[in-house]
Amino acid sequence: QLQAYGGGLVQPGGSLRLSCAAPGGTLEYYNIAWYRQVPGKEREWVSCINRSDGRTYYRESAKGRFSISRDSAKKAVYLQITDLKPEDTAVYYCTADKRELCAVVITPDLDFDIPAGEYDSWGRGTLVTVSS
Repeated sequence: QLQAYGGGLVQPGGSLRLSCAAPGGTLEYYNIAWYRQVPGKEREWVSCINRSDGRTYYRESAKGRFSISRDSAKKAVYLQITDLKPEDTAVYYCTADKRELCAVVITPDLDFDIPAGEYDSWGRGTLVTVSS
């Protein structure tokens, strides 16, 4: 089961790098997605990286400040967040499946999305709090 790490309390404008790993395992055979959730709201997709070609996808609001990547050993996937804003405060989760490509859909307002229901397994998230 995947686990997310690296959250914490950050001032607005700061940066964080979140990590996703399967303890004792590899992420080489999975596409990996990051979501976030604020209490009382639905889990929101943020980014995904393909298993096959490493192509990355972001929701529109995440472009420019969020960056997803794999480490060379394929044992971890990272989500780098820069210029953090109070509205980024949430619990961040990573999840995975074995499809080659991220199951990205185009929303009616022409944004990318991956419904949370596309993934079956959710591990422990990591809390990011952006506050001065």
